[in-house]
Amino acid sequence: MTAIPLGPPRRLVEFTLDDAPVRVPEGDTILDACRAAGKDIPTLCQGDTLTPKNACRVCVVEVEGARTLAPACSRRAEPGITVRTDTERARHSRKVVLELLASSTDLSTTPRAAEWIKEYEAKPARFGPDAATVNEEPKVDNDLYVRDYDKCILCYKCVDACGEQWQNTFAIAVAGRGFDARISTEHDAPLTDSACVYCGNCIEVCPTGALSFKSEFDMRAAGTWDESAQTETTTVCAYCGVGCNLTLHVQENEIVKVTSPHDNPVTHGNLCIKGRFGYQHVQNRI
Repeated sequence: MTAIPLGPPRRLVEFTLDDAPVRVPEGDTILDACRAAGKDIPTLCQGDTLTPKNACRVCVVEVEGARTLAPACSRRAEPGITVRTDTERARHSRKVVLELLASSTDLSTTPRAAEWIKEYEAKPARFGPDAATVNEEPKVDNDLYVRDYDKCILCYKCVDACGEQWQNTFAIAVAGRGFDARISTEHDAPLTDSACVYCGNCIEVCPTGALSFKSEFDMRAAGTWDESAQTETTTVCAYCGVGCNLTLHVQENEIVKVTSPHDNPVTHGNLCIKGRFGYQHVQNRI
């Protein structure tokens, strides 16, 4: 077994979180500290394998002395600061953000969105029936995954995963301005005519279900998708010798999708087209 070299230990940073002293390793964010302290801070655009983009602004907290609310996902913990996570100002900001998101996009497949809307008493319907919505039809132009941008909140995680942070394919980017901004391929070409290599790493990081396996999309449309009935088994991909870990999601003895553990030192949640989509041969029963 190859030994993994250990770096020098990180110094601890002490600050006040909701009137209690906390100590976290230097470099950790306020969100890291909140999670370590068992505080449930909502967030949509934060990903544990990506650099924060500060896009959704649902995780904002109040830092004493700061003029504006701070995004907990990217604000580093600093010695001596005082942070409050549940002030009226922070709760109101989260409420408004959730109202704006839920009034313009479909959050029906966003984990915990309904729970947060209830917790913060957000009322997306208050903007009325004429509120602008994305209202896009799903793009089904290949057999592997679907792009349902009616559910997209423009968190940019898919762009980062496809671009310089992981895959370096740069098949997708943000096109348009203002409310017309969309995630798009070059010249809005079909995915089959783009630079996409179908690694599916964009699906792995999508927080709302805007990107999903074709199998999941079809099962949801048929009303047969049931995560509570699914089992998850982590194994090693057999296609090559890299040793990528696969987590097989199985429902009624059928693999319905494949993910990868984010804490795996080989993949960090990323796979290639064979690892993520090449499972059909397992189910070719004679």
